[in-house]
Amino acid sequence: MLVLVINCGSSSVKYQVRDTAATGEDAQVIAKGLIENIGGAEIPTHTEALHIMAEALVEPLHGKTIGAIGHRVVHGGEIFSEPVIITEDVITKIDDLSPLAPLHNPAHVLGIRAAQETYPGVPMVAVFDTAFHGTMPAHAYRYAVPEDFYEQYGVRRYGFHGTSHDYVTGIAADFLGVERSEFNGVIAHLGNGASITAIEKGACIDTSMGYTPLAGLIMGTRSGDIDPSALTSVMIQNPEITAEKMDTILNKQSGLLAIAGNNDMREVVEAMEGGDERAKLALDMTSYRLAKYIGGYHVAVGGMQALVFTAGIGENSHQFRELAISRLGALGIKLDAEANKVRGDEPRIISTEDSAIPVLVVPTNEEKAIAEATEALTK
Repeated sequence: MLVLVINCGSSSVKYQVRDTAATGEDAQVIAKGLIENIGGAEIPTHTEALHIMAEALVEPLHGKTIGAIGHRVVHGGEIFSEPVIITEDVITKIDDLSPLAPLHNPAHVLGIRAAQETYPGVPMVAVFDTAFHGTMPAHAYRYAVPEDFYEQYGVRRYGFHGTSHDYVTGIAADFLGVERSEFNGVIAHLGNGASITAIEKGACIDTSMGYTPLAGLIMGTRSGDIDPSALTSVMIQNPEITAEKMDTILNKQSGLLAIAGNNDMREVVEAMEGGDERAKLALDMTSYRLAKYIGGYHVAVGGMQALVFTAGIGENSHQFRELAISRLGALGIKLDAEANKVRGDEPRIISTEDSAIPVLVVPTNEEKAIAEATEALTK
């Protein structure tokens, strides 16, 4: 089956066509692309963007037709705990969840509507970033706030990057020769956005991101965990900092950017190696925060069978992996320095043979995961 995977943002559409019957990543990816600046004079709406996409796909498809479409949807709330066939009711519910993801869900709805116009009659599936975290117990996802915060406003931990965490969990278990249902591990999805998930018996029992993707680890431009009273104190002292401005500061002007002056991990590492003290502080803070979460989640899962790094930084920055792992000596984890420097597209072990816990690097592939989920539901 040819599956079109679509990821719609407020001003962009990222897409990929995959042949799920083909063997190997290169053979599966038929075409991919990115359309930006939606909302401008040239591409006023998502419908025009998808028409441009459809035209760009004519040549690589060679007359073949799209069998199904998988849409990445950021927030499924408590409603969607697994991928679903898209119906009018599903679209309405995705739209109703927009207050939980105001920058994402409205754009997903626009993308779904545009896809319906561009590919009428083609079955579509919504795959939710939050769905994999639906197995968290209440003691992990609830916050200690008044009950009506939860019941009226949905204030709880939802978690994100779920499609990646789910995919990587399965690959890691297979690689180790363990049944997924028996696998306990800690997955660190480290990119410009970063999250870490505790896996028990193949399912999520806790994750670092919360009500929004702001919580948890220090990220490229996001602060991660912070005392809320520090923020309200600043806002009281400076009334010009509105709730909207504070939201922008925490999501777009914090993290590595705030401490090191740069949110590109490669450049921050390079600056640290060149003696830049701000870059060193930023990486010390980021690796320390990550190590604390790893230790906590090791306890949460009753002893992890593997620590797994994935996503852009997790897969490619051997320097940052080394910084983080150097803080885990109390767990008996030992890094193989040479293995850690190897780059590749296959799962691999970067710890020594006598490490108490194996450390893996497992490349993620969210598009493949979405395509497989779409095929499974529409076949």
